[in-house]
Amino acid sequence: MSRPPHILVADDEHSIRLMLETGLTHNGFRVTCVRSGREALEAARASAFDAVVSDIYMPDGDGLAIVPELRTINPTMPIILMTAQGSVELAVRAVADGASDFMAKPFEVAALAALVRRHLGARHERASNTAAESAELLTEFSRSGLIGRSPAMVAVYKLIAHAARTDAAVLVTGESGTGKELVARAIHDFSTRAARPFIAVNCSGLTDTLLEAELFGHTKGAFTGATKERVGLFAAADGGTLFLDELASTSAAFQASLLRVLQSGDVRRVGSTETQRVNVRVIGASNAPLREMVAAGNFRLDLFYRLSVLSIDLPPLHKRAGDIELLAHHFLRPKQGSPSFHLTREAAAALRAYSFPGNVRELENALTHAVALCSHGLITLDCLPSHIAATSATRLVSGADAETTMLADRPTMDELQRRYLQLVLNEVGGHRYRAASVLGLNRRTIQRLIARYNLEASAEPAEPGEVEGAEENNLAEENNLVANEPDFDERMLDQV
Repeated sequence: MSRPPHILVADDEHSIRLMLETGLTHNGFRVTCVRSGREALEAARASAFDAVVSDIYMPDGDGLAIVPELRTINPTMPIILMTAQGSVELAVRAVADGASDFMAKPFEVAALAALVRRHLGARHERASNTAAESAELLTEFSRSGLIGRSPAMVAVYKLIAHAARTDAAVLVTGESGTGKELVARAIHDFSTRAARPFIAVNCSGLTDTLLEAELFGHTKGAFTGATKERVGLFAAADGGTLFLDELASTSAAFQASLLRVLQSGDVRRVGSTETQRVNVRVIGASNAPLREMVAAGNFRLDLFYRLSVLSIDLPPLHKRAGDIELLAHHFLRPKQGSPSFHLTREAAAALRAYSFPGNVRELENALTHAVALCSHGLITLDCLPSHIAATSATRLVSGADAETTMLADRPTMDELQRRYLQLVLNEVGGHRYRAASVLGLNRRTIQRLIARYNLEASAEPAEPGEVEGAEENNLAEENNLVANEPDFDERMLDQV
């Protein structure tokens, strides 16, 4: 009977180590657990392991740093990294440094066990990455703009990282507005073609003749309006990447022409009999289901298979709702010379509740709309498009939920004060003088703050012997009250 595979688990959290040890053992593995990257290297040098599962962020440094050393110890051993901070950059670094795969926390142990088995089964087909490959892949990520840490997006990042290491054609599918061109750019930016051109073409809305002339070039007089020769985009992208969007809108005739170029690597300009050899990586995209179009006879089967050597399907935004606030923070990030903007709790809740049929593009447009309407850098519910604002009930919560919600979206101090004051007003039925008593403030100050934040409140009848508005008629008394009153900011912080 063969021995069970021996797995080395490295994580600084005791609860995670215990969960993985129990779960992987239950799935038929022998498990050794360590608490740091240094201990993982010591264990790997002392014993032979079949695979390593390691957290990326540990107290003694970046878990990615131990991957090259583990590769030196055992070049073919599967190394699977765990992280709660998924990104394309991280996926590319992991693949470039020699990691076999990585998983986004939280995950099911059964899924991790299946992943380990898959890599153990394919172990003989893997080779370690060289330092040169790592240098080529570690290019600047800021141009790509892909944001998200949901499991669905982490899966996309892994596919991008692997696609960047090949020259194979890629088919990117997904609803409109999900970021298909961003994926294509990321593949290009992290590939060995990054120094060469990336050219994007929208195939919809062009006739066959114009599209072929755009892509393949044309001679003078090839068609009406062709007053001079033109170099096509295939030739212009030589050595780089050509992104063809909206392929589902193309005709059968154009699909045949594109297939011929993909098969031969030769381009013939419209109106010419001569061909030109080009070295172009093609990434296609469609928001329509090409496989279904193939079945219906509306798209060429041979072209579909030629384009979909690697396939990446982008999830719609409503299937990764946890990324909405990350995306919002990215879109609201202040540009040079521009003020910063922040979402209120109610506005953030409305964004989370909305389905976003237009996906990331619709979210970006909604925030652009909100920035144009908001004042003082605070995006409230009223600043959002009305159809998005209508998706969320604007009620304040109390107790522990209120405290958690107040802190969840990292509000400014000014916004935190406004929320707390509104919470107290709600608790006392909107009576400003009772709120002043709860907060330990004088009445003039509570009136000033209610007006400042445009809150709704009602006045209570004056007590016997008290004249309404007496404070307004005695400026010296008011100044004395304000001078001796504890600072509102500090009082708020103490109570929150």
